[in-house]
Amino acid sequence: MADIFREVDEDVRTDVLKRLWSRYSIVVYGLAAAIVVGTAIFVFLSHQRQTRAEAAGAAYAAAQALSHDNKPEAAAAAFEEIAKNAPQGYHTLAQLRAAEERALSDRAAAVKELDALAADVALDSLLRDVARLRAALLRVDEAGKAELEQRLTPLLDGSFRHTAREFLGLAALKRGDFEDAGKWFDQIVVDSKAPEGLRQQVNAYLSLVRGGGKFTPAAAPPAPDKPASDKPADQNPKR
Repeated sequence: MADIFREVDEDVRTDVLKRLWSRYSIVVYGLAAAIVVGTAIFVFLSHQRQTRAEAAGAAYAAAQALSHDNKPEAAAAAFEEIAKNAPQGYHTLAQLRAAEERALSDRAAAVKELDALAADVALDSLLRDVARLRAALLRVDEAGKAELEQRLTPLLDGSFRHTAREFLGLAALKRGDFEDAGKWFDQIVVDSKAPEGLRQQVNAYLSLVRGGGKFTPAAAPPAPDKPASDKPADQNPKR
C-alpha cells in the first residue's frame, strides 16, 4: 500500500513540474538568453574600451614626442584631437597638455582654456585644481594682487596650498609689499607638512623681506695701503 501512495506522489510531482515548466519555460529560456547576450555585450564593450584606451595611449605618446621635438603648435593640435575622442582620463589630460603647449605661443588663449577646465564641475577636483594652478602661474607676472588672490585662494586648503602660498608671496615681494609677502612665506615655514626643501627656500625669501626686499651687498674690502714712494723726501723744503 505504501508503494502505491509513493507512486501517486511521484506522479503528482511530475505532473506539477510539467505544468510549471510549460508555464514558465519561456521565462527560463529568456533569462538564459539574457545572461548569454549580457555577457557577450560586456565582453564586447570591455574590448572596445581597451582598444580605445590603447589607441589613445599611442596617440598621446606621439603628441608628447612632438612636444619634445619643440613643435608646440603641432603638439597642441595633436592633444586637441585626442581630447575629442579619447576616454575620459586621456580626454582631460590631453586638454591640459594642449593648453600647456598653446601657452608657448598664445598665453591668453591657454589661460582661457585652463579657466574653462577649472570651472568644469564634471571633472575630478584634483584635475580642476591643476588647471586653476597652471592658469594662475601663467598670469603671475602680469596679474594684480586682486586677480592672483582670486585665482589662488581656492587652492589654499588643498594639495597645492604650498605652491599657491609661495607664488602669492613672490608676487607680493615683486610689487614691494613686504608685509604681505612675509605673511604668505610664514604660513609655509610654520606648516609642518610643507616640503623641507621648500621651507629652506622660503627662509631665503624671508631674509629679503626682513632686509626690506633688497639684497645687501657685502662690505667692500679696505683699500690696500698706498705704497711708500721710492723718491727720497726733500730734506730742505722751501720755507
